[in-house]
Amino acid sequence: MTDQHAALPPIELLPKDISAYRNGNRGVDYVHTFDSGKPGPHVVVNALTHGNEFCGMVAVTHLLEQGIRPLRGKLTLAFANVDAYHRFDPAKPFESRFVDRDFNRVWDVDTLEGPDETVDVKRARALRHIYAEADALLDIHSTSYAVPPMLIHERMAKIEPLTRHLHSPLHHVMLQGVKHPGRPLIQYGAFGDPQAMPVGLVVECGQHFARTSGDIAIAVTMRFLDFYGMIPPALAAQYPAEPGTPKRYEIMEILLAKSDRFRFAAPYIGFEDLPGGALIATDGDEEIRVPEGGCTLIMPARRIIKGRDVVSLAQRLV
Repeated sequence: MTDQHAALPPIELLPKDISAYRNGNRGVDYVHTFDSGKPGPHVVVNALTHGNEFCGMVAVTHLLEQGIRPLRGKLTLAFANVDAYHRFDPAKPFESRFVDRDFNRVWDVDTLEGPDETVDVKRARALRHIYAEADALLDIHSTSYAVPPMLIHERMAKIEPLTRHLHSPLHHVMLQGVKHPGRPLIQYGAFGDPQAMPVGLVVECGQHFARTSGDIAIAVTMRFLDFYGMIPPALAAQYPAEPGTPKRYEIMEILLAKSDRFRFAAPYIGFEDLPGGALIATDGDEEIRVPEGGCTLIMPARRIIKGRDVVSLAQRLV
């Protein structure tokens, strides 16, 4: 495992005590469901899929502290990988992403129903019925490098009205049948089925420890709830979308580190446009080059782990 860009970013956003929210009302720690008593969708807002991505915690605690309740349907607020969150060390801020296994790479049947007894997988098993109930899931994340915030989702017709309503962040990254090694939460069950109604969406709100990432998480969450008619229009109007035309990308390929000697060719941070044939990285003795026609790099990994995904290659859509 290597960290190819060792300089630590400023830590403006720190974890806070969330123990007051441990005892929820779903029989699972740190999960709260509020039922309006009126017909409507069941919407889930999910924080702390990764333990050192604090913006989701900011958004969910904001909803709890402000007493936000759905005008229709049900609203569930979840703090996911709290064990990883509680392990945060500001001297090693990238080492509390998960405990033993990436919580966002375990959402396949073989893992969830298999013999794995890691902390992260056991937490996923405890939460999976919550996500399975959802008509819509907002999974809130942040990035290791300071790159533009982005929406990430499957390229499916069922999610397009939601992304048009959210509008910003103005970078939209779509998956088109490309699978990570280990299924992400937004591809779990009905979320990943184009014929099923439930939708799952990731928002990457900016750098993990930037104060602005929490602000973006709150704003996107409010527009998400507004789309489903769960908050008053006057409240939603306080969180307008950023003006501008979204830039749209589609993932073509996800690269994995095959060895412990994977090295990027330059200090990439994300959204670099590279021409066809350009060197992306070396992996042992192998050179990895840009496909013909060029590509955009999406979220290169800061910490390289053999067998894990290290960067996604995308094409810009008109």
